[in-house]
Amino acid sequence: MALKTLKIQNVRNLREARLTELGTVNVLFGRNGAGKTSVLEAIHLLGMGRTFRGSSIRSLISHGQAACTVFGDISVGANTGEQRQASTSIGVQRELSGEAQVRIAGKPARGLAELVEQFPLQVISAASFDLLTGAPGGRRQYLDWGVFHVEQRFYSQWKRFQRCIKQRNNLLRRGKITDQELSVWTRDLADAGTAISEYRKAYFEGLLPRFLAIMGELAPSLDALELRYRRGWDSALSYADALQQGMQTDKEQGYTHSGPQRADIRVVSNGHLAADTLSRGQQKLVVCGLKLAQGQLMSQAGRGLCTYLIDDLPSELDRQHSELVCSQLADMQSQVFISCVQRQDVESVWPETAQKATLFHVEQGEITRGNTCLLYTSDAA
Repeated sequence: MALKTLKIQNVRNLREARLTELGTVNVLFGRNGAGKTSVLEAIHLLGMGRTFRGSSIRSLISHGQAACTVFGDISVGANTGEQRQASTSIGVQRELSGEAQVRIAGKPARGLAELVEQFPLQVISAASFDLLTGAPGGRRQYLDWGVFHVEQRFYSQWKRFQRCIKQRNNLLRRGKITDQELSVWTRDLADAGTAISEYRKAYFEGLLPRFLAIMGELAPSLDALELRYRRGWDSALSYADALQQGMQTDKEQGYTHSGPQRADIRVVSNGHLAADTLSRGQQKLVVCGLKLAQGQLMSQAGRGLCTYLIDDLPSELDRQHSELVCSQLADMQSQVFISCVQRQDVESVWPETAQKATLFHVEQGEITRGNTCLLYTSDAA
């Protein structure tokens, strides 16, 4: 899966932009505030229906405009032998009201889940540090994104669980309810929650060795690194038993305390949370390791390659570690969009024998396509 063309309308300071003949490696360079991150946001909007910066849709839309729109052509397959490269078009529009319109191959999408399945993305940006320092919800999203792409049965159970817990919590908040009323939703909640937890655990068991292997390459000095998964209730109990034991507390406080909605994954170094002990640069390497491991696992499961959006790669990383991250990306052969201030920031750290890069200079919301150039190490040059 790869993005071949991109058309952007009214995304922050990008009023009208069109990028064509996109390659495997695409470098967006220019001064800070020029609009490089906005291009990455537009691609993220195309694949996820939202921005990755944590801001509202209103701030994503250009000032004075009612909506922003992104169109893209996505290719699937290869132009080798007798295989012909297939492609599909995707269009996403977000309005000031928050309403989203998504079209895939000219037809309205059934929902954002269909969009996410069409064009899987991984983002490495300043916001990605939340995987270590933020609330558990962000880490659950990271985990569930991976499970969604490798386990086809997950999404239906996830939707079922969300419906059940909403109804159960509504009943709990009413106060005066009978055990019979509550038991119906509790039983369904236990079934769906157990299935979700099993899918997550199986996925985590595949993710863990890949993450540790990648971190062994990126940061071998962090040899006491661990990745831990907590399912959200007492590990000695089934979910049905945990719900039964917590029934009185749930009734008193008006919501369901235990379950997959409280699951978490944590990175631990020498027995302490990585967020508390690692430097900013080490934390970025861990984030890169998590994202790269997820992409590898998805590819190995036969679900295709992710497209990586990397905002300001050199930030917090020295040249040696930037080279290691780029080497991992090059080996995966995923499509990559990388922003930087100077084109040499990427040219000098990308593997010498890897893909060619397509250059885009971004200046005050205007994007100029440069010539394709061979990425090289400055020493070799």
